Amino acid sequence: MTTGRTTGRTTSRARSAATDGVVNRLRFLALTGGRPFWDAVQSVPSLRRRLNAALIDSAIREMPPRPEPLSTMAGYTSWLSLTDRTYSGRHLPPLPVPEANRPSPERAADLFARGETMIPCPRSTVLFAYFAQWFTDGFLRGDTNVPRDPRKNTSNHHIDLNQLYGLDETAAAALRTFDGGLLKSQTINGGEFPPFLCENGKTKPEFAPLSVIRFDELTDAQRDTLFATGSDRGNIQVGFTMLTVLFLREHNRVARLLSVRHPRWDDERLFQTARNVLIVLLIKLVVEEYINHITPYHFRFTLDPRLTAMLARAPWHRENWASVEFNLVYRWHSLIPSRLEVGGRELPMAQTLAGGALIPGPGLGRLFEDASRQRAGRIGLFNTDPHLREVDVASIADSRALGLAPYNSYRRHCRFPRVRRFEQVSGDERVSGALRELYRGVDDLDLYVGLFAEEPGSPDAILPPLLTKIIAIDAFSQALTNPLLAPRVFNAATFSPEGLRIIAATRTLSDVLHRNIPEDPRPRFISMTRRPDR
Repeated sequence: MTTGRTTGRTTSRARSAATDGVVNRLRFLALTGGRPFWDAVQSVPSLRRRLNAALIDSAIREMPPRPEPLSTMAGYTSWLSLTDRTYSGRHLPPLPVPEANRPSPERAADLFARGETMIPCPRSTVLFAYFAQWFTDGFLRGDTNVPRDPRKNTSNHHIDLNQLYGLDETAAAALRTFDGGLLKSQTINGGEFPPFLCENGKTKPEFAPLSVIRFDELTDAQRDTLFATGSDRGNIQVGFTMLTVLFLREHNRVARLLSVRHPRWDDERLFQTARNVLIVLLIKLVVEEYINHITPYHFRFTLDPRLTAMLARAPWHRENWASVEFNLVYRWHSLIPSRLEVGGRELPMAQTLAGGALIPGPGLGRLFEDASRQRAGRIGLFNTDPHLREVDVASIADSRALGLAPYNSYRRHCRFPRVRRFEQVSGDERVSGALRELYRGVDDLDLYVGLFAEEPGSPDAILPPLLTKIIAIDAFSQALTNPLLAPRVFNAATFSPEGLRIIAATRTLSDVLHRNIPEDPRPRFISMTRRPDR
């Protein structure tokens, strides 16, 4: 694999209070400095819980809370725009920019293209990239109709593990055995996998409610390797499929455990209780591994059952509604190397698409370890594989079709000072020079381009400041409002005593993996954060 410089892209200048704002800069410096202080604070459980809640609440309040006055339905407020969630939410009103002041979407997308060498991320592994795509595709779902409407979505707006269970109960029923609370599965090389979706290139009748994106573009032989999963993207790429397989195994493991401990429970209760456990397990991994990996802070966020009780009266504790901006900020294609390590082989990224057949041979544990040992790319401009160019073109075109306000407007909305020069977006002369060449002025800069042109807050940070803030606001506010976390719901009646113990004992994907690889149960290095020596 070609990774370029081992140090990755360095921050060409230190971000300053003038660029980020005094409050933002001081907060960042406080949370990334003084490690002995933060270690001492976290050693006192009661103090840790209160600070955990306070920091999360403070992060979410950096933007006005839901409900948003507008959705993508129209540029004015109506009852339908406040209730019809088939349209995406939006943080700011439409504010079109004259087309003469900015480049075409195609020319703007050229800013993202990777050259011959990938700029490596200072801390992330490919497992982080795999998880980010798999997790966010559960609730950031665009319109699937033809022609596609960028205003619409097909999301349930919840972290509900529809990657595993489907978007509705019809899909869930197609995936269930209706015996012992289990999901349908098959054994291949000693490991448990979803059943195959097709036979002789045709979808099996039992899986008629399920769908696969770009199904018509696959040959019959390729279709016969597809797994039956809840998501239409379940087979899109080997990393996505790996995570779905892992959570299928964990669901069935939990269901089998519950059936032993509660022999009088029927299939429905076993299935629903295991499902409850798995959804909260995912939310816990998001908070305690995924978000903690993203933030460069010394304080480590936790999902404490008492946390949601402390935050339940916060003004942002409202019904989930994914915004179009939240969808755009998650286009982290530069994380993906052009060549991926899969089972000891280095494959072009294109050969890992519809790659479920790549998993059974080496086994799930080996593939998770391969992903954990390979460095991801740095999130930013000039670092996305050219094969993904059309996604950037579509992202910019969609944002303009929706009249998304420019980059500076969102800085102001998120309590950052407006930038006045391209050099304040990035001190990297290649970036600032390219922006100056394509845009008439900094106030014309597309949100999508500006988000990824910005420099990180420090050389070790994964994301730039504005991107970090939007992610934190939406991620926390939409994860912690899940109904399963409500104070009157988060209890043994909902999860069973065994389920609560499983949730409490799980902090990382490594924990989940190591109890679900019977085909090869050796210890593996599984992490979203790379080892310092690699």
